[in-house]
Amino acid sequence: SIVETLKQNEFVEEIPTDEFLGDKESLEGSATSRRDFLKYVGFSTAAATLAACEGPVNKSIPYVVAPERITVGKAEYYATTMADGFDFASILVKTREGRPIKIENNDMGNNIGNTNARVHASVLSLYDSERLQEPKIKGESASWEQLDDELLTRLNSLNGKQIVVLTPTFASPSTAKLISNFSNAYPNVKHVVYDTVSESAALDAFESRYGTRALPDYDMSEAGMIVSVGADFLGDWQGGGFDSSYAKGRVPKNGKMSRHVQFEANFTLTGANADKRVMMTPRQQKQAVSAIHALVMGGNTTGLSGKLDEAVRNAAAQLREAGSKGVFVTGVQDPNAQMLALAINERLGSMIMDTQNPKLIRQGSAQEVLQLVEDMNGGNVGALLVAGVNPAYSLPNAAEFKTGVEQVDLTVAFTMKEDETATLCEFLAPTPHYLEAWGDVEIKRGSVCLMQPTIRPLFNTRQFQDNLLIWTGSNSSYYEFLKSNWTGSSKSFNQALQDGVAEAGVASAPSAEEDQKSMKASGGITVASAAAALAVQEDSASNGNFELTLYSSTSMGDGRQANNPWLQEMPDPITRTSWDNYLTMSKADADTLEIENEHVSNGALNGNYVNITLDGTTIKNIPVFIQPGQAKGTVGLALGYGKKEAMQKEMQVGVNGYPFYKNFNTVQTVTIENADNGWHEFACVQLQNTMAGRGDDIIRETTLEIFNTKDKGDWNRVGEVDYNHSEIDVRNPKADIWESFDTSIGPFFNLSIDLNACTGCGACVIACHSENNVPVVGKQEVRNFRDMHWLRIDRYYSSADTFEQEIEDLENLPAMDSYSKVEQQSYDNPEVAFQPVMCQHCNHAPCETVCPVAAIGHGRQGQNQMTYNRCVGTRYCANNCPYKVRRFNWFLYNENDEFPYHMNNDLGRMVLNPDVTVRSRGVMEKCSFCMQMTQKTILDAKREGRPIEDGEFATACSNACNKGAIKFGDVNIPDSEISRLKDDDRKYYLLEDIGVKPNVFYHVKVKNTAEA
Repeated sequence: SIVETLKQNEFVEEIPTDEFLGDKESLEGSATSRRDFLKYVGFSTAAATLAACEGPVNKSIPYVVAPERITVGKAEYYATTMADGFDFASILVKTREGRPIKIENNDMGNNIGNTNARVHASVLSLYDSERLQEPKIKGESASWEQLDDELLTRLNSLNGKQIVVLTPTFASPSTAKLISNFSNAYPNVKHVVYDTVSESAALDAFESRYGTRALPDYDMSEAGMIVSVGADFLGDWQGGGFDSSYAKGRVPKNGKMSRHVQFEANFTLTGANADKRVMMTPRQQKQAVSAIHALVMGGNTTGLSGKLDEAVRNAAAQLREAGSKGVFVTGVQDPNAQMLALAINERLGSMIMDTQNPKLIRQGSAQEVLQLVEDMNGGNVGALLVAGVNPAYSLPNAAEFKTGVEQVDLTVAFTMKEDETATLCEFLAPTPHYLEAWGDVEIKRGSVCLMQPTIRPLFNTRQFQDNLLIWTGSNSSYYEFLKSNWTGSSKSFNQALQDGVAEAGVASAPSAEEDQKSMKASGGITVASAAAALAVQEDSASNGNFELTLYSSTSMGDGRQANNPWLQEMPDPITRTSWDNYLTMSKADADTLEIENEHVSNGALNGNYVNITLDGTTIKNIPVFIQPGQAKGTVGLALGYGKKEAMQKEMQVGVNGYPFYKNFNTVQTVTIENADNGWHEFACVQLQNTMAGRGDDIIRETTLEIFNTKDKGDWNRVGEVDYNHSEIDVRNPKADIWESFDTSIGPFFNLSIDLNACTGCGACVIACHSENNVPVVGKQEVRNFRDMHWLRIDRYYSSADTFEQEIEDLENLPAMDSYSKVEQQSYDNPEVAFQPVMCQHCNHAPCETVCPVAAIGHGRQGQNQMTYNRCVGTRYCANNCPYKVRRFNWFLYNENDEFPYHMNNDLGRMVLNPDVTVRSRGVMEKCSFCMQMTQKTILDAKREGRPIEDGEFATACSNACNKGAIKFGDVNIPDSEISRLKDDDRKYYLLEDIGVKPNVFYHVKVKNTAEA
């Protein structure tokens, strides 16, 4: 019956059946009358309404004795540093009642590191239910005392056999000192640094050139010309962190902005943001590096032909013209190519490249790691201490590593998870999350960032550094060691801890001239030898072979946070697909292999499978995503997927690409065959959001030349409507049919989005999840277009050179055909624009007029407000919203086994923000302009008896965007930044012609198309 059905997990209290229907005996003893029938119908309606309106009620227990340092309801912020071996960033951590709940940028850190989406999501990894909770010996639980006693005995009985400490790049001065002390305490200790995604080629070149194993830093804010060959520097190339300065140089100022030319095979985030993108196979990229070096040095040949020759010549000419404001970077994994990149920038006198204060976040040696595996299999390693890496999963030769582990007498894993490597080890020493730990990190030479715990350890864990201290006979803790070794800074330890970063007194790197003398003597790489070696090219891929380019995705990185549902559900910026990795392939190659992508009846995307083979190693059933802009003859595959151990079942998605990462080279020649194995189901969120044929109502673009020479009406029109048989612009008050709100009293909020500064990185999406308790819905619901993101970043391809041409091409095509043309066929190499879209908080909001229960209202501060308790889920508002930014809770996502993510366990729910309601089933939700944050700012100022200053108001997305693309503020503050942005000539409103008067505005995207 409907009563029994509705009882199942739909109500938080007993259904008052008897009250509606009477008791069982009276019902059975009477004939069904018209009145009884109406009782049943009436009860069904009332019960459904009750299900929609009532949320769960949890009884709370107040403090009996409140902790002295905690003020209930008040957030505490701690400066610390994320350093997990792959991502490094100086950050602030927001805590509530002792729980870290959100990551923020640390302005004191001057954007040191890379505060990307993974960094913002890392707070959820603290509450991972798969974490290792106590020490283990041979699979059995043990105490730390047992582990220490047995390990010390075993370490001292190795009879001089080699002890290997295998770690990621810690970039920690104190940890380096501790490992040195450990090496002095035990004979024959070797420290091997293993970067999962290696930058060995660039490190070798830099070390040969400058004498330090480090990477150059690049400040692109002052760049005039940027040329990149295969370097995804807005992604994870050389540790990332270049996007903030890049975005500053991309915003037109005084009629100038940087020009960016990208040569690449995969369609990367960097290529999508370039002014000009040229498709090149990896082999051609090597030729391009050699050619650009020769041209910059005064040569005249490229070895390329046709359009590639022309593009390379133009890029080199513009580099020479830019001089010290030019910069060249490359991702080609060859020390010779990396050496030529350094030489090109030296010849230009590039002020963009900084070699005096290089980045220290990658220090691994691929050769040493390969040698270690060989030594292990040769029986030459007595003890292996693995800390913070998972080589049994991520090594290209993981099978050999696993065999080698069996030859080692003593194996210890210092790990947060019982992962693929930990399951092979005899001793497991659980380590804390970085938010529970102490440390110091030198991300960039000269600046030391400090790490401090923001919560007491959740489990019985101990830091790797504390273990080293104990095993070397020290009685001090790592905290005491860290504090006692704090030197070389003008700040005290406590002040540095509060700020999160301090300058360090470190000697500068030697000059190139000095170092070249020693390198020539020692046989290191020289510019001449690099140029000669790179000029000799191997044969190109042929006989049906493809050049595979492996990469780390924006959401997953190298895979160490693969059990994080926020990251799994975050759509890829280019493909807009989540919960998967896949092989990207050009349409031409897909047609040759008879590979298809198809749309099912509801528009969801399916794709065929292929098998890939490299030197006898085959990975079967990899789904293919047909990607416009993929260079013909090349394919791409993201690393970091396919993990099985210490992973929740729902997060065990994708295939492991590391077996193809042979010799730590991201480019491999592979053979591909159609698996002929049915269809793979993708979860792609872009399918219903195409701009096909919509013209400049959504994305407005122009060129720098037009921007500088034409009137703004030519490139940023204001729409017109008919009024009394004449045309008036839509901003004219006569065009309104609404009575406007009085916005002159108190704050009035606007949000600005600059399309030139937005790189599509997605940090704002994760920050919004974190601040507003946005639920994770899983792959199937995303595939059903029921994703709950309050903020999305639409990615639009061009299908013609101009909007007018696009409209002409598409106007007579059916909807799905126009979609296919834009999203899949398009140009072979489409231009791309990213556009963050959230609730536009319209002053004349279409949603407000159609809500039958007044659940939506308009506040005097400009916010479109949802009252969840009033909402009955009619979804009229979603149907009437032209921006499609309202989300409906089809299910209860909190404490529901059907959605087994962080909201379904006590540990995961610790990340929830208590200032924001956890919404129940049957209500609409959407962006609120982070009302809890704006109201706190108002109340703080009122309590302190002062006016609110410009810059105090913020939202989660504006705080997360270190590129300056999203700005939020009160337009009633005179001369405020948001007011100046609102008066800018580039300002426009999304779909302004429909007259809804949004409080979100955008800035026209300007491209620098000037050729040499």
